[in-house]
Amino acid sequence: MAITYMTREGYKRKMDEIAYLESVKRPEISRAIAEARDKGDLSENAEYDAAKEAQGMLEMKIAQLKDIVANARIIDESKLNSDEVQILNKVKIKNVKNGATMEYTIVADSEANLKEKKIASSTPVAQGLLGHKVGDVVDIRVPNGLMKFEILEISF
Repeated sequence: MAITYMTREGYKRKMDEIAYLESVKRPEISRAIAEARDKGDLSENAEYDAAKEAQGMLEMKIAQLKDIVANARIIDESKLNSDEVQILNKVKIKNVKNGATMEYTIVADSEANLKEKKIASSTPVAQGLLGHKVGDVVDIRVPNGLMKFEILEISF
């Protein structure tokens, strides 16, 4: 299993999700299985089959989350700086071709959320920016070709 880097906040969210799945969802599914079993013949009981399948999916999800947190490394936010692009930095970039600017925070893959403008450190854009400084122009290969971005600002 790969090491996952995450913030304290991201780690806490994963632990909270595990606790919720184990203390709320698991008992709900157990009750659904018991209710379906009480209805008799299990060979033609769709409710029972559905509940057992949901149970399997839930246990798989819990196991995946436990793997992630077991292999998590918490990022020491006190060691962050904005001299060059690194994980947890907010980076303002400009598309050199059309002048459009955008701002993203580079986060661990497990915390990526495009709606919140958080991109995974494994994405081509993040990989192309990591290690560069303000003023650098970087070429980044994206699915539709090569794009040039100028780094305007680095913060956290």
